[in-house]
Amino acid sequence: MTHINKLKIFNDPIYGFITIPNELVYDLIQHPYFQRLRRISQMGLSYLVYPGANHTRFHHALGCMHLMKKAIDTLRFKDVVISEEEENALLIAILLHDIGHGPFSHAMERSIVEDVHHEAISLLFMNQLNEEFDGRLSLAIQVFKGEYHRKFMLQLISSQLDMDRMDYLKRDSFYTGVAEGNVNSERLIQMMNVENDVLVIEEKGIYSVEKFLLSRRLMYWQAYLHKTSLVAELILMKVLKRAKELILKGVNLPCSEPLSYFMHNKITLENFDAERLDLFSQLDDFDIISALKAWQRNDDFVLSTLSKMIINRDLLKIKMSAEKVSVEESQSLKEKFANQHHISQLDAGYFIFRGKIKNQAYSKEAEPIRILKKDKTIEDVVEASDQLNLKSLSKLVTKYYICFPKQLI
Repeated sequence: MTHINKLKIFNDPIYGFITIPNELVYDLIQHPYFQRLRRISQMGLSYLVYPGANHTRFHHALGCMHLMKKAIDTLRFKDVVISEEEENALLIAILLHDIGHGPFSHAMERSIVEDVHHEAISLLFMNQLNEEFDGRLSLAIQVFKGEYHRKFMLQLISSQLDMDRMDYLKRDSFYTGVAEGNVNSERLIQMMNVENDVLVIEEKGIYSVEKFLLSRRLMYWQAYLHKTSLVAELILMKVLKRAKELILKGVNLPCSEPLSYFMHNKITLENFDAERLDLFSQLDDFDIISALKAWQRNDDFVLSTLSKMIINRDLLKIKMSAEKVSVEESQSLKEKFANQHHISQLDAGYFIFRGKIKNQAYSKEAEPIRILKKDKTIEDVVEASDQLNLKSLSKLVTKYYICFPKQLI
């Protein structure tokens, strides 16, 4: 049997070389469940706005693992005891934290499966992998679920200043070219410490935290909630909703076998068994794109028109405002469009719809970002900061939108 060198190196455009720390991590990366992440875009349909935003969940997961290794090294240097087993658990938990994402990420959570959050699917994948790897992921799962007694470990994976956010802000900023999102993850990690079992940032790192929160807010408005990305994602959800509706009426729609299964069946967390998980693992962005390409030529006006919109990037118009859009406004647009195309008002609702988006860079309700002051007291970053902008960053901003076809202007 030939011996494979499993301590490989990836070349990452952001951090340079990323090393695979051990054979178990290598085998997890090689697993088809994880390789699938190469076919799932990190930012959904944002490439319709930022042509460079074609990076994948695979890329992001490796970046998170790299940052986690740096965080562990920093904490150990500051005399925080982390055993080899705990280190492995942290690396595996962050590596697999997004493994449950469906095609085009968030758009699918409400379309392909019935409100099953990607984190719940990630956990299903982890449990399945744990069986295949003879229980060697048990501690990682415990940490991921927040059941491990060392609280700071979960904070490194999931909190308001975790490795996930640090990587995606830096990576998405790099690939979109939105410079405002570029965070100094190196410095933030250098400032980390653990006090009374919770993660803290040393006082001299407070400006880096402020910059991180500001970057997050700007990335949400400029990239994640950019109105064109938003409208494209909403159209994609409408396409899948329409396809499901037609399939329930007995219409035969061409699409891949795994996609067809999820379109025909109602999948909830309760009936998400190993067989269905395997089918889910065969789904990626390509299933959706090839379905849209086929559906462009369908006889159904709604399905074909919406599919063409995404394929040809000829999207609906989206209007944002601070005020709620009136029912009357959307109703009159629906009537106008229904008459123009001789369709029902119900079908016109696929083209004219309202909604709202929220953006909050820092939540006071969630676990706070704690600052360790020189006198060893700990304060919430909002209180410790002398910057007024942190107060405004923790304010929830809501914007309302209405989508409608361009010809109705």
